Amino acid sequence: MSHPSPVINSRKADFPIDPQFTERWSPRAYTGEPVSETEVMSMLEAARWAPSSNNAQPWRFALVLRNDPQWDALFATLNPNNQIWAGKAGAIVAIASSQLAAKVGSTELAPNGMHAFDTGAAWAYMAMQAHLSGFALHGIGGFNKEAGAQVLGLPADHTLHMLATVGKRGDAATLPDALREREAPNARKPLSALVKRGSF
Repeated sequence: MSHPSPVINSRKADFPIDPQFTERWSPRAYTGEPVSETEVMSMLEAARWAPSSNNAQPWRFALVLRNDPQWDALFATLNPNNQIWAGKAGAIVAIASSQLAAKVGSTELAPNGMHAFDTGAAWAYMAMQAHLSGFALHGIGGFNKEAGAQVLGLPADHTLHMLATVGKRGDAATLPDALREREAPNARKPLSALVKRGSF
């Protein structure tokens, strides 16, 4: 079994924040160890408590462990460059959202314009809990969403946003050269490039 090599984290915050935010990153190297349903459910429990417009809680998750019957079919939906590294993950979580929600004080469903935004918040909570629990988690947008939706039986009024691999971080030496060079926390734009007082 490969063990993670030390990683140089050169991230520096522009303003004071808790170190968990700069320490969380998205590795690609996994050990191949299994991940239990309970371990991933703790990450999804954190996601459950994300902020939600009108408390609609539109996020939906499909959990597939490596030995589950859906694994091969879901893995096949990944782009080839993601299949190179994702196979040693212990789980894949599909992240979707319900496009409809009941208005406050009503049971009638109507389009929820915040469904994708709120689900992004839930994904962030999940990612932070994975990091705090000592797991590696990497989001994947490079996959065939139509095929993934079919494999997972996604309801028609839902949107499949992304997949996330979960596992124990492995040694970067197990990755191809091009990916090995990227196996470290990446930089961010300075806050001054993202925030302007009074306008955009």
